[in-house]
Amino acid sequence: MHLRLLSVVVLLCSAVPASAGELRIYPSPVKLSGPNRTQQLLVVSEENGRVVKDYTASAKFSVNDEKIAKVSPSGVVTAVSNGGVMLLVTLDGRPTPVEVKVSGFEKAIEWSFRNHVVPVLTRAACNSGACHGALAGKGGMKLSLRGFDPESDWFVLTRQALARRVDQTKPADSLLLKKAAKLMPHGGGTRITEGDDNYSLLLDWIKSGGHGPRDADTQLERIEVFPKAALLKPKDKIRVIARAIYSDGTTEDVTRWAKFTSSEDLVAGVSEDGAITVTGSGEAAIIVNFGTKVTTLSVTVPFPNKVDAAAFARPAGTSYIDDLILKKLELLRLPPAGNCTDAEFVRRAFLDTCGILPPVEEAKAFLSDKDPKKREKLIDKLLERPEFADYWAYRWSDLLLVSSRRLQQPAMWAFYRKIRQSVADNQPWDKFARGILTASGSSLSDGGGNFFVLHKDVSALAEATAITFLGTNIGCAKCHNHPLEKWTQDEYWAFANLFSRVGLKNGDRAGEVLVQSRLDGDALHLRKGVAMPPMPLDGKPLALDAANDRRAYFADWLTAPNNPFFAKAAVNRIWRNYMGRGLVEAEDDLRVSNPASNPELLDALADDFVKNRFDVKLLMRKILLSAAYQRSSQPLPANAADDRFYSRYLVRRLPAEVILDAYSDLTGVPTAFNQIKSAAGDSATAVTTYPPGTRAMQLPDSLLLSRFLEAFGRADRIGTCSCERTADASVTQALHLNNGVTLNDKLRDKQSVVGKWLDMKLSDAEIVDRVFAAALTRDPTAAEKKKFAALLAESAKDGPQSRREGIEDFVWAVLTGREFFFNH
Repeated sequence: MHLRLLSVVVLLCSAVPASAGELRIYPSPVKLSGPNRTQQLLVVSEENGRVVKDYTASAKFSVNDEKIAKVSPSGVVTAVSNGGVMLLVTLDGRPTPVEVKVSGFEKAIEWSFRNHVVPVLTRAACNSGACHGALAGKGGMKLSLRGFDPESDWFVLTRQALARRVDQTKPADSLLLKKAAKLMPHGGGTRITEGDDNYSLLLDWIKSGGHGPRDADTQLERIEVFPKAALLKPKDKIRVIARAIYSDGTTEDVTRWAKFTSSEDLVAGVSEDGAITVTGSGEAAIIVNFGTKVTTLSVTVPFPNKVDAAAFARPAGTSYIDDLILKKLELLRLPPAGNCTDAEFVRRAFLDTCGILPPVEEAKAFLSDKDPKKREKLIDKLLERPEFADYWAYRWSDLLLVSSRRLQQPAMWAFYRKIRQSVADNQPWDKFARGILTASGSSLSDGGGNFFVLHKDVSALAEATAITFLGTNIGCAKCHNHPLEKWTQDEYWAFANLFSRVGLKNGDRAGEVLVQSRLDGDALHLRKGVAMPPMPLDGKPLALDAANDRRAYFADWLTAPNNPFFAKAAVNRIWRNYMGRGLVEAEDDLRVSNPASNPELLDALADDFVKNRFDVKLLMRKILLSAAYQRSSQPLPANAADDRFYSRYLVRRLPAEVILDAYSDLTGVPTAFNQIKSAAGDSATAVTTYPPGTRAMQLPDSLLLSRFLEAFGRADRIGTCSCERTADASVTQALHLNNGVTLNDKLRDKQSVVGKWLDMKLSDAEIVDRVFAAALTRDPTAAEKKKFAALLAESAKDGPQSRREGIEDFVWAVLTGREFFFNH
């Protein structure tokens, strides 16, 4: 067949979407740019855009003109000369044409130090933190970590050590080759093998003059991976191909230099050469790093369950949230749990939305209500309760580090009141963020200005802003390119320079700082010592001499509807509060190399959030109304292993403040907050600011002394990180509950509800009913009621004091039990 006709056939075929079981060859067409360039082919079967089997090892490859390109039996295409050639991939006797285009032979093409030599050194781990990329280097040679500074690396290799590392007169005697191949003693062992592709590349580079980085070098723009998604079975194997796309439009197979890692080795592992082996059920992201770029592919392995398709039918009245969750569950063959009971829902919704247990009478009214829309009505009421403002002001105060640790009391109160009022007013999230980031004037009049008082150092301010409002940590890029993400050191300092003109001046009042935007001042690059043009992450740079207010420029970019980070960071935090796990976990670790468990859902939530003008309450309402939120927490045998796809409600321990407030409410004895710690934590001072009845969830300051809150994981508000708050069990917690004063003293107090029950002469059965209703929002079972009533009756035999102690012990047992401590 004529070559041109075959080309048309190939292009037409490539435009047809893959159907079930359709054969695909990647990449197609093949483009090779210059001598020595190769491309591995991947022959696969696809279903609905996901690879289901790799046939590369079984396929036969041939070309009709080996003067232009050759192909090996394993499917590696090698450029020979300029031109076009048709390659045939034959599987089970069925040939499939692939177009191959070769160019670049008309000009001398050398191996690039930036694009080839550094990747070889990185793949061989020569510039890793454990070797020559260490802070002090190794064996007298210091390279930049993972090659983030090619200019200095070239100088070290070619100019230091009397130029013996790269020997232009006798290239084969270069220490770079002899040590890496261990042809002479080398503490790092064998990193390359004499004669292999990497050895040959380095040798050819040295022979051609060992040139360093040049301004004319093509720049790496992105990398792509084949396949993009796979749907496999346990023990399946598939290879990965990584291809780099450069600024001049050329592409190159960089699989041999890329770094491959798996997010879930228990689902799918990956070798250093990109060979994936399925090890279990679930979903894993295979992360591919090359140069400063990163991308991922998803490997989905359905669970070995037989589930009726009816289980994945969309419940009536639900939204896109359930459509996308059910779509994922069906793909993974994870059956969704049934609906939670009304008693479970009312307790769950009160705790997740307001941080309080449902008052007994309100819970009873809800449970007896026959209105089919009662859950929807309850949600609307919860979103308007004052406790809602307390709870979410506390959550955002954790995020923004509201504390007297670095703020004087008036400033701390101003910041807290700013946050709480914003929550109470349901201020759109974009307006809330803009108000903080562009705050000017007195930090007491505009409490948002204290964000800048807390982060006076420009690097600390840039990093805190990225975590708070973008949900991503760029801190690693301060000193070198980010090891897990695409951010470079240059991008870090360009981002930091957006905040270099924030001026702070002490005001006349205690704690007052005047915040203003200065007309000059730049943050200098840590390594280069120069100012980078101010630029948001993946945004457009602002000229260094521009008169624009840099904070306003950043806020405009941040709150733009098409910002790729801002809305996702917010919805992920809110989603985690209600669903127990973020779509991206941890909630402040959004990055390409840490993909969402349901990317479609995260995108849809963010788009909806933007479409509805960043309405926080509306977002919460939609989550609360979803069938996913209202599922039972009881696992089915077929979904017990699921901890991230929302086939059931994820059980989690209540926050420390919620537990403490519940103890106060249930015992009738409020907690006194009458001491505040010093910033160093080595002393405490009496305070009278917080009247009796103040709830833990109403505290603006994390330095208020509470041994209970400290034991149960209150955030210290020292650094911007979700990791500050913990829910892990500890011996300290057990000792505090058994021997501490918090709960025990509340039960023994003269004003305790226990004394009131005794005065009311309640029967043992009535006391059991009241404790279960208040603490667990349910009636005791017949067996529970009989058991606990008998124990109370037994304690009464030794007199009134013994009966009181028996009641106290019973209440203590319920309030320290798993059912109380967890939201379910």
